[in-house]
Amino acid sequence: MILRVGEGLNTLLHLHHQRLVRADRGAHGRGSNRTGRGGGDVVLRVPPGTVVRVAGDEKIIGDLVDEGQEMVVARGGRGGRGNARFSTATNRAPRTAEDGQPGEQFELDLELKMLADVGLVGLPNAGKSTLLARVSAARPKVADYPFTTLEPYLGVVQAVDDELRTLVMADIPGLIEGAHDGAGLGTQFLRHVERCPVLAHLVDLADPTSVEGRVDTIRGELIAHEEPLETRPWVLVGTKTDAVGDREATLAELAEVAEGYGVAWRSISAVTGEGIDRLVGVLFEMIEGAKER
Repeated sequence: MILRVGEGLNTLLHLHHQRLVRADRGAHGRGSNRTGRGGGDVVLRVPPGTVVRVAGDEKIIGDLVDEGQEMVVARGGRGGRGNARFSTATNRAPRTAEDGQPGEQFELDLELKMLADVGLVGLPNAGKSTLLARVSAARPKVADYPFTTLEPYLGVVQAVDDELRTLVMADIPGLIEGAHDGAGLGTQFLRHVERCPVLAHLVDLADPTSVEGRVDTIRGELIAHEEPLETRPWVLVGTKTDAVGDREATLAELAEVAEGYGVAWRSISAVTGEGIDRLVGVLFEMIEGAKER
């Protein structure tokens, strides 16, 4: 039984209903001193970033991150020796044979922790999917109701000044208060943030509620989920500037919140394209800095 990182896979959904996987068994030995046929391998394709554990045990037994990487998780049993193997010059028809060994069987937990350079986080409907669709060829579902995105999406973003420079951006489904305790499927979404070296925290500027309160909510959930996320580099991104009423006051509030956290900020409109190139440039700079660290 082999797990192999497959090209083009982003989720484990194709294995969700495949609860039991069994390899083919071999065949018995046959007449004329023929050995039995060996059983064939079963290869399960998984996306990069798949973590493998024995069920009920927190210990990681495999972390599959590179395309084509393989891991043998269960081996077939070795066949026994038939009576022909025990034949001697004085005992030409022995009645002795050897039983084969049973194959291994395990119950495994497979968990996906997505591999991306930049993770987009924020409350539902903050504009994460719209931004990803604007800067990459990814086409996540975009709609005007919460939790439109129910699984992470990946997109490849090219640098504005160099088409050969790219980064991978992940649209993390919307988080809500209590996400670290599982609210809104939060723990399933937060795990994808763990591997992102840079985070872009999106906040909807057209929302009349306090920007600071909304940012504090998501920051609190990230830190409660995994303490190292507190020091993960991030940029505060105000979205939907095309729909803002009092633009000057709103941007001043955004700048004040960013200053309080000691991070950079940018304002964008994924609809009109305003500020998109500047944001992409900042993200590339942050990725380079993260790689150096």
